[in-house]
Amino acid sequence: MCGCRASIPSTEQCSVNQPAPASTKKSPLSAAGKPKRIPIAKQLASIKALGQGSDLEKAFATVALVYNNNADPEGKLSRAETKSLLQTQFWHFIQGQENKPKYQEIISDLDEEPENKIDFEDFMMTLVMLTLMSDLLEEIKNVKTTK
Repeated sequence: MCGCRASIPSTEQCSVNQPAPASTKKSPLSAAGKPKRIPIAKQLASIKALGQGSDLEKAFATVALVYNNNADPEGKLSRAETKSLLQTQFWHFIQGQENKPKYQEIISDLDEEPENKIDFEDFMMTLVMLTLMSDLLEEIKNVKTTK
């Protein structure tokens, strides 16, 4: 961690290039009453090691940032939050999967004990399983890669 308030678990965030707001200032709040998030693209741009990173490295960094932006201070998500995050941030991959038994099994698992927490590794495994069974994966495989 760089020591910036953005890298320390808290309810306030600041830009990597800006000082932390004074404690007397209120951080801007979104409509839900939560601090406004720094866009993922700006968060990625602030990671110097990714400046020359590959597309694959940036893709995984994006997943990690999305997860971390939604995780609790211990770095975990409830099963209910995980389901919601997947349905909002990964919906192109899960669209049309609702009738597949494996998809139903994964979602049912998340519905059981929704307050229980999962860690990043379990989140990634769920993401990989949903990707592998997705119809979108077939479309991606068929994309023309040469002229």
